[in-house]
Amino acid sequence: MYIEVLLPVPLADTFTYFVPPEMESQIGAGSLVLVSFGKNKRYSGVVSHIKQVPPAVTSTIKPVLAVESARPVIRRPQLRFWEWISNYYLCKLGEVSKAVLPSGFQSEKETSYSERKEPFIRMAPGYESAADFLSIFKKVKRSAKQEHLLLAFIQFAKLSDAGIQEISKKELLAKSQSNDAALNGLIEKEILQKYEKTVSRLEIYGKELKPLYTLNPLQQQAYNEIVQSFRQKDVCLLHGVTSSGKTEIYTHLIRETLKLNRQVLFLLPEIALTTQITDRLKQFFGDKLGVYHSKISNNERVEIWNKLLNDAGYEIILGVRSSVFLPFRDLGLIIVDEEHEPSYKQQDPAPRYHARNAAIVLATMHGAKVVLGSATPSVESFHNAQTGKYGYVRLDKRFEETELPNIIPVDVKELRRKKKMKTIFSPLLMERMKETLEKGEQVLLFQNRRGFAPSLICKICDWTPKCRFCDISLTYHKRHNQLTCHYCGRTYQLPKECPECKNTELKTMGYGTEKVEEDIQALFPDVSVDRMDSDTTKSKRSFEEIISRFENGQTQILIGTQMISKGLDFSKVSLVGILNADALMNFPDFRAYERAYQLMSQVAGRAGRRKTQGEVILQTSHPDHPLIGNILQQDYEGMFNRQMEERELFKYPPFFRLIQLTLKHRNEELLRDLANEYARLLREKLGDRVMGPDKPAVAKIQNLYIKKILLKIESGASGNRLREILEQAQKQILDNPTFRYAVIQYDVDPV
Repeated sequence: MYIEVLLPVPLADTFTYFVPPEMESQIGAGSLVLVSFGKNKRYSGVVSHIKQVPPAVTSTIKPVLAVESARPVIRRPQLRFWEWISNYYLCKLGEVSKAVLPSGFQSEKETSYSERKEPFIRMAPGYESAADFLSIFKKVKRSAKQEHLLLAFIQFAKLSDAGIQEISKKELLAKSQSNDAALNGLIEKEILQKYEKTVSRLEIYGKELKPLYTLNPLQQQAYNEIVQSFRQKDVCLLHGVTSSGKTEIYTHLIRETLKLNRQVLFLLPEIALTTQITDRLKQFFGDKLGVYHSKISNNERVEIWNKLLNDAGYEIILGVRSSVFLPFRDLGLIIVDEEHEPSYKQQDPAPRYHARNAAIVLATMHGAKVVLGSATPSVESFHNAQTGKYGYVRLDKRFEETELPNIIPVDVKELRRKKKMKTIFSPLLMERMKETLEKGEQVLLFQNRRGFAPSLICKICDWTPKCRFCDISLTYHKRHNQLTCHYCGRTYQLPKECPECKNTELKTMGYGTEKVEEDIQALFPDVSVDRMDSDTTKSKRSFEEIISRFENGQTQILIGTQMISKGLDFSKVSLVGILNADALMNFPDFRAYERAYQLMSQVAGRAGRRKTQGEVILQTSHPDHPLIGNILQQDYEGMFNRQMEERELFKYPPFFRLIQLTLKHRNEELLRDLANEYARLLREKLGDRVMGPDKPAVAKIQNLYIKKILLKIESGASGNRLREILEQAQKQILDNPTFRYAVIQYDVDPV
């Protein structure tokens, strides 16, 4: 018996192994097996196929070492989905398997899954009936503490699945306010018995469930239109302004899907959002809801994976992009909230998939429907809705008829000319912040750059400290008094002097969230301030704590990067400050204006969430820029139409597909030769669809030099033919011994 095994390595798609006769009965498609690989490595791998015909050469094929799980760890439809991901995103199946399977399933070196055990307490044998209680209490009548603990056990112990009364030791001691000595006394008298029990790491929702909120007339109309559109189309774009109550519509769609005994996947772009929406969904669906994201432990991932695999609960999964790979039994609905968000795209490592696009393919495989929700849809999704590929539902009134915020542009260039910009805050923003705080309301300040300052610079010769391993200037973090590379993460001591001219005066250039926080604390010393960026939210708890403090009014001013733009709902925010609109627009990327419109509109949408109209102060040096005009008028269509004209002219999505090739090598000259040769080979087959090779803005990361080649391919072109062309060119390149240590990466549909 021979099998094809998926291993978490970026080489061939599968590897052939021989199954010893004694293991044959235990192995099937989806089983987990331990195999040796190369000289001395061992991996856990998933059996993808059992070979009906033995391979031509069998002498070099290694045997399977052990069967780790005879029961399949994936479902057959999952494998089909993995194959599509591998094919479309130009990567190996092994790379998909490494990214997808919880690490406890992957290699002996990884942290393997271990069950969580806790001490539980039950009645000892011989004391199962009420008639026995008299003799029990005679045994403890001389010890008030033991008697008190025994009464607590009788009161709080619950009936288990096995039909015995039990309670966890921790819960019993907490509820009875007793100690170990009293408990040990009852165990020694053989009245109670302690034993270990496997328990879930996942939180249990112990509260009573609430009925769903009744939809208002506009929400009900939107809901009806979505249901209607599903009769003709599988995907519907819900274009609803910020605070229009899209989540309420989602809950009603979820309820109807669960009635059909089908599952729901609810995708969110950021972990920060899961905290708020988890609480909102749990009150309606309780333990039917599972939460899956990168901050949960490996053991929790395995537990959620196994629950879904064994149909043991979880009808709804709320999660970030990786949730599309979970082992669903029968998906009926996928919701992609904030569908425009770039964080749905995986950047590194492979597979570099887009969760929104992958979710639509996954839904097709399950015969499920998809709702894409956004106040500022991606240009591609809006185009698909306009051309009739997707259904389209508009919800353009806020919940409870709250008005959209009033956006006021402030010309900071003019203020600087008149010497009126004393700080990074304009006089108008300062005045409005003061008024807002005096009214007991909250302020959000948006600056899409973390750290204290983007760079240090010598006042005399303009020298700037750069990372030794990456071609990028270092960011100054004042709190830790160090310089950090935001690409490789290395930190450096602050230089005492400029190495070029020995000048000791170094000044900061620009500002990040840390500098905003320091300035706010200086201006408003008695006001509580929090900062939300990737430096302050390194753990799952830190996200929740920052949001919780702001929600319950402990924090009055919240400063943040784009994290604060993503669908968070704060009822007391009446003022939003966008500190530097120009930095968002002046980005070297064809999506810069679309992204800037989305970010600023979404941040603005955090203001005035209930019955009051909010205010947004937008600081810019270009108040007459057409994009600023679109934002002030909340004119999405105006932005969309201008973008479509440009993209058609310059061959960008949605008219053309992009594939970005990234080439890396430690030797800069070798890399130049490699990139030129690769581009030449591709031009032979693809002509002027090949752009470059070019040097990117950051041309060295972690000591590897980088070149980029961009392919612009017609939307209807054959994916299989393109893959063949790329694979042939790559083989020719890597067969040349000179280039053997080169790294070649593909990014399909880059964002």
